[in-house]
Amino acid sequence: MPDDTKQQAELHRMVMQDHICPFGLKTLDLLQREGYEVKDRPLKTREEVDEFKARNDVETTPQVFIDGKRIGGYEEVLRFFGKDVADKDDVTYVPVIALFTMAVAIALATSWASYDSLVTVAAAEWFIAISMCLLSLQKLKDVESFATMFLNYDLLAQRWVRYGYVYPFGEGLAGVLMVSGALMWLSIPVALFIGTVGAVSVFKAVYIDRRELKCACVGGESNVPLGFVSLTENLMMIGMALWMLTKPAGIGIGF
Repeated sequence: MPDDTKQQAELHRMVMQDHICPFGLKTLDLLQREGYEVKDRPLKTREEVDEFKARNDVETTPQVFIDGKRIGGYEEVLRFFGKDVADKDDVTYVPVIALFTMAVAIALATSWASYDSLVTVAAAEWFIAISMCLLSLQKLKDVESFATMFLNYDLLAQRWVRYGYVYPFGEGLAGVLMVSGALMWLSIPVALFIGTVGAVSVFKAVYIDRRELKCACVGGESNVPLGFVSLTENLMMIGMALWMLTKPAGIGIGF
């Protein structure tokens, strides 16, 4: 028996053989979590979808009706419940926070597996090296977009455009080698060079020229503002390179 004490909502969403609308499922879940009894009205064919849109003068599905009033699609339902709706153009540090959190977790797990301890010199070294690998991966997902955004502020890339395409590979190579402790004669100068050029470029663009730019550090499509994040990335590479110069035996020595 239906619970008459629950508020009622009517949901029209696409549930076709070759396509189940993900926003329809998200809307259904949202309504149920808000305590609504949902009358689910699946639209199973393209004809049903087109007829529904024409009848209700709407351009998209899903569509939600509450007390006979059309609320709208998923984002409109979020607003109806007073929830924040993310704007794809909003500045955000979420990608950076997620990346560094994962790098910390991997470094600590590796330290524990190797030394039965979380607090080791190796854990700190692995954190920086793994961060370099993950940052490189973000750039390598779309090198073209990264290189384009990179041209906005990197001083070397502005003189030699191909440097923007080389940079992600150099950062990834240095990171992998530093994780393994191999070929320090190669990883140290690579990290020191790209880190120094990057730090100077970011400092000039942000703190001298006062330009407001997006950071290419986590890929060319990110909305992370250029500033301390990118500067930190480059300073980490410089610091790691200098640290490794003092450790002829290489990475992986804990205490």
